[in-house]
Amino acid sequence: MTQQVSKTITVKRDISTVYNAWANFENFPYFMKYVEKVEKLGPKMSHWEVKGPLGTSVDWNAETTRSDANQRIGWNTKDHSGTVTTSGEVVFSELPEGQTKVVVTMNYSLPAGKLGEVVAQLFSDPEKQLEEDLRNFKLYIENGQHDIAAS
Repeated sequence: MTQQVSKTITVKRDISTVYNAWANFENFPYFMKYVEKVEKLGPKMSHWEVKGPLGTSVDWNAETTRSDANQRIGWNTKDHSGTVTTSGEVVFSELPEGQTKVVVTMNYSLPAGKLGEVVAQLFSDPEKQLEEDLRNFKLYIENGQHDIAAS
């Protein structure tokens, strides 16, 4: 069963800064609570490692399916074992006074069995988790930490 979650946040930074920080997936562990590591495998592929409950971890590959500078980033997982299946997009909109609206929409489906139970705990409250990750992203960007992490 596929589920969808969508959240919006306004960031007090110009659209280019916000887009570039998000487009560098290797920054995600700085603001996403459960993401331990993201490694770029090529121009459109990345490998994700995420903390699970009770010391477990889950990993998958993701493909960037769309990358429109300062507008939109789309993705879907490429995990052939079916552990984690997600897709979605992040849309960036320029607002007055150097602000940017960020809208994240994520679709996900969870596997059955024991592994599915572990993954389900990761996604136990995806709306709340996405909201927290976006709040952390806002702090990360507005406090200038993106300059340190991007270097």
